[in-house]
Amino acid sequence: MFSDRISDYFEGVAAKYLSAVDADSERSNQHEIGGLPAAGFKQYLGTPSKDQEYRFKTKQIYITDESVAPETVEAEVTWYDCRRKQPHRSPEYRLYYPTNAVTELLAEGDFLLVAKLRDDSLLMVFTPAGSTIERQLRVLFALDNVDERFKAGSVETLRLFLPLRLMLEDLGIETGNSETGDGAWLERLIELFGGEKFPPTSIFSKFARESIEQTVEPRADPDKAILDWMDHEEKLFRIYERHLVQGRLRQGFGHDGADVDGFISFSLSVQNRRKSRVGHAFEHYLKEIFTAHSLHFQQGGGKGFTTENNSKPDFIFPDFESYRDPKFSIKNLHMLGAKTTCKDRWRQVLSEANRVPLKNLITLEAAISERQTSEMQSNNLQLIIPSAIHSTYTTSQATWLLSLESFINHVKHNNLNTTN
Repeated sequence: MFSDRISDYFEGVAAKYLSAVDADSERSNQHEIGGLPAAGFKQYLGTPSKDQEYRFKTKQIYITDESVAPETVEAEVTWYDCRRKQPHRSPEYRLYYPTNAVTELLAEGDFLLVAKLRDDSLLMVFTPAGSTIERQLRVLFALDNVDERFKAGSVETLRLFLPLRLMLEDLGIETGNSETGDGAWLERLIELFGGEKFPPTSIFSKFARESIEQTVEPRADPDKAILDWMDHEEKLFRIYERHLVQGRLRQGFGHDGADVDGFISFSLSVQNRRKSRVGHAFEHYLKEIFTAHSLHFQQGGGKGFTTENNSKPDFIFPDFESYRDPKFSIKNLHMLGAKTTCKDRWRQVLSEANRVPLKNLITLEAAISERQTSEMQSNNLQLIIPSAIHSTYTTSQATWLLSLESFINHVKHNNLNTTN
C-alpha cells in the first residue's frame, strides 16, 4: 500500500472565508489578501524587506460541487509589505494576485485554502461555503472553526489514503510517486504484460488482487478488503503507467517531436484512462466481494441487463429477470450504484431502477458535505461508505451512513438473494 503522507506534498496550509474586501476587486486594490502572518504562514513565504517583493508560481482553482472540471489558472502572486513606502510604520504583509478567470468567480463568503507546496509553489483553492470540496479540505488539513481570519491547518494529521489522493489529483496535485520497491514491481508487470500497453482492467485487477502482500479477507471484513485492493491496484497502475508514459514521451510527437496537438491528445488519453480504469476496478472488486458472500446479483450493461429506458444500474440483486417480474417482491429487490467519487453525479442513480424505491450508492469519496447528503436522503438514496472513511464525516452523517458490510448483511437479511 501507499505510505504517502500529506507532508510529502505540503509544507503548510491556512484557510479562511473571503470577506467583501477579499472578493471584490473594486474594494481590495485588485485582490490583496492579508492576515496570513497571523496564521504563521510567513515562515513559508519569507520576510521581504522594504525594497523587496517575493513572487511565487501559483495554481489558482475555483471548484464547485457541480463543476464538470474546475476553473484553473496558472498565475504569479506577490508577497510584499504594503507599508513599504511608510518607513515609520510596522510592516503589514499581503498576498497580491491579479484579476483572472478564477478571481472573477469569487464571491463574499467563499472558502479559500492557501497551501505552500514542497516545490516552492502555492496552491489557492476557492470554493463556495458548505461545498464538499470545502469539507474535504478541512478534514484533510484539520481545519476547524474557520472564519474570516486565516487559520493554520496541519499537514501531519492524516494518512493520505486513496479517496483523498483522488480528491487532490482533481486539484492537480500528483500523488503516489514514491519509488520505494517500484523496480521489483515493474519487472513483474513487464514480464506479465509485456511493457508496451495496458492489459484489460479485469486482468490487471486480478493480478493486483492476487499479488497483494497483506492478508485480505473479503468475507470477514469487506470494507477493509475493498480499500486494500483498490490501494494496491492504484500503486501498481501508477508504476506501470509511469513506465508506459515515459516510453511514449521518449518517442516524441510528430516528425520533429513538437506536435502540440498530439501531446495534448496523449495527455487527455492518460487522464481519461485513469478515470475509466479506477471505476471499472471498483466494480470488479465489489463483484469479488459479493461473490465471496454468496450473494445473488447481476451487473448491468449487457443484453437483457438493463432496466427502464435502457438504464444500466451497476448491480441488481438478485437479478434482472426478478426485477422485471411483477410478482417478485419489491422488498427483495435491491440496486446498487458504484462511483469512486460522487460529485454531482449521484443523481444519475435515481433513474436507474424505478421498481426499487430506495436507491443505494457506494462511493470511496471522503467528507461529502452535509448539504449533499441531506439532498441524497430527501431523494431516497442511501449512501454506502467503507467504514474506514466514516471518520471523515460529521457525527450526524455517520449515524445515517451504511458500511459495505452493513449493506451486504441487509441484502442477506431480506433473503432470496443468497444460496444459504
